Amino acid sequence: MATDPVRFELHHTDTHGAARRGVLHTPHGPVDLPAFMPVGTLGTVKGIEVEQLRATGAQMVLGNTYHLTLRPGEAVVESLGGLHRFMGWNGPILTDSGGFQLFSLARMTRVSEEKAVFRSHI
Repeated sequence: MATDPVRFELHHTDTHGAARRGVLHTPHGPVDLPAFMPVGTLGTVKGIEVEQLRATGAQMVLGNTYHLTLRPGEAVVESLGGLHRFMGWNGPILTDSGGFQLFSLARMTRVSEEKAVFRSHI
């Protein structure tokens, strides 16, 4: 029986609301939730080196798919061994879907059943 590569382990539920405490298990390591996620929009958290970032206790980093697609581009990230190697971060990474840009940049976007195509704003 195969196990899910990503799963949530519930540790506590607030009796007065919907708050929960638990652990998100990922192939790149666990993340205690709720969590603070530093933002690395272009694959790097500005003003701090990866070792310093780890020392803060950060367990997961947030990236932005739309911005990474524009700069440095999918081919560059792939040629460097994927997003983890590009970022120098071996822990979990959360990337957004680009959905916000789909609507906020609607005049520069073509959407079909198969994909959304963005025209670069840069």
